[in-house]
Amino acid sequence: MYELEYKKWMDFKDLDSEFLDELKAMTEDEKEDAFYKSLEFGTGGMRGVIGAGINRMNTYTIRKANYGFGKYLSIKYPTEVSRGVVIAHDNRNKSVEFAKESASVLASFGIKSYIFESLRPTPELSFAVRHLNALGGIVVTASHNPPKYNGYKIYDEEGCQLVPKYADQVIKHVNSVESVFDIDYVEYDKAVSKGLIEIIGKEIDEEYLKMVDTVQLRDNVEKEIKIVFTPLHGTSADIGVRALRNNGYKVIPVKEQMVPDPNFSTVASPNPENKEAFEYAIRYGKEHNADLLIATDPDADRLGVACLHNGEYILLTGNQTGAILVDYILRTRKEQGTLPEKGMVYNTIVTSEFGKVIAESFGMDVTSTLTGFKFIGEQAKFLEDTDYEFMFGYEESYGYVIKDFVRDKDSIQTLLLISEIANIGKLGGKTLYDYLLFLYQEHGYYIEDLANIALEGVEGETRIKEIMNYFRNNKPDRIIGNKVIKVEDYNESIRYENEKEEVIDLPKSNVLKFTMSDGSWFVLRPSGTEPKLKIYIAVKDISLKLSKKKNEYIKREVLKIIDNI
Repeated sequence: MYELEYKKWMDFKDLDSEFLDELKAMTEDEKEDAFYKSLEFGTGGMRGVIGAGINRMNTYTIRKANYGFGKYLSIKYPTEVSRGVVIAHDNRNKSVEFAKESASVLASFGIKSYIFESLRPTPELSFAVRHLNALGGIVVTASHNPPKYNGYKIYDEEGCQLVPKYADQVIKHVNSVESVFDIDYVEYDKAVSKGLIEIIGKEIDEEYLKMVDTVQLRDNVEKEIKIVFTPLHGTSADIGVRALRNNGYKVIPVKEQMVPDPNFSTVASPNPENKEAFEYAIRYGKEHNADLLIATDPDADRLGVACLHNGEYILLTGNQTGAILVDYILRTRKEQGTLPEKGMVYNTIVTSEFGKVIAESFGMDVTSTLTGFKFIGEQAKFLEDTDYEFMFGYEESYGYVIKDFVRDKDSIQTLLLISEIANIGKLGGKTLYDYLLFLYQEHGYYIEDLANIALEGVEGETRIKEIMNYFRNNKPDRIIGNKVIKVEDYNESIRYENEKEEVIDLPKSNVLKFTMSDGSWFVLRPSGTEPKLKIYIAVKDISLKLSKKKNEYIKREVLKIIDNI
């Protein structure tokens, strides 16, 4: 199969010379990996290594993806194509080129594109779609992946990534393409002259920042804290600093990482989930005695924070930051008399129970969606014209949205509110970690962990299927001595509990969740954007020490089972 696809590329007479040179230099293993399958849409859209081949991000696969999106939009909105599509991109290699190619293919359908003049955060794209009443949106980004990657995400008219029932329609049109070399497109400059491409920028920034300011709950207090901020070379360099400084915060940017470097030369991985991503920020923090460190990922939809506590910087996990945000929003609104009778907090099936317990203690409802923020964005739409108010949405992987004028993760909203919380704490002599300890004492010591098993290429994909199939067909009876009392198979949409089967009313997803008699659980999920298997673990105990120990024991036992498969 891959040999045939490879030959098609080699035989294409108009193939770009850079691709031809790359093809000629490929080993057999490289050929197989580049051509054994077409690049697929996952939980975060399409993401892959930049290069030649059908399993790579390049001019031709981008055109193919946009053919599918353009076809979908032209069928769904046959008389409204003039509303257009908003396109943003990050700082990565080929991002500008891929954004322009996207607009050129959409132009062949008569669909107008609004392209940001330079790199912009993903959440601003989500906002811009609704602000401009567009049909949808596109972001060219690979988020926190290594430099060799790029990616492509598509959004609906609500500024929400397409959920499966709509993404499947796009994929059907994508898969109908017989040759990636025969896709129609309008040359970029010609599309501009025809009015099918319009450049946007600062005017959207201003409107977006006005809305971001509204997430504050106590914006009139004195600003005491010092904040070190890094965009990790990404899209929030300007707008993140502006959001904070506009509201009186003292911000110290990490200068070396304010540069939109596509090779991320100062970090091993531009992922705020990793402690290593904070190396420069911690150095700046110590130099300036900063109270708070904030890092956003390259497309600025996720963020990580660290606070100065007893002379050391403590990094908070996504679940911990989410719990603090939930409590602060609900507690403050209750004090201010603005907490609604009916409010909804959203998380995902792999998010800690910590935030859920906190939200319910304030009388709020909590809904858990599948992993992927598009499902939270979809739920926000469902709340419209109901008695419920959207209160907060988050996931364990450092993604949060406070107000739903954005229907995706929004680090800009979050950096402003988490700064407010840290500032209020400092005025009272407390840190974010003090706040976390208070919540543990109130609700129990919830500790979570995530183990990633990197499995690349054809062999890796086969290995992931093997592991998932094993656990699906050989469900463990006990883990660290605790009986497994509930198994949820989201691919089969079945929950097994007390020798009974129930239907899970969520879209199908290749996820397995195992819950033990003491309430601990672990989840197996192949990543939708990276070649890895993710193992989520969550426990609760009567102390931090016991929770951490239990978590480690579960991880060790699950990994041992996997090693023996």
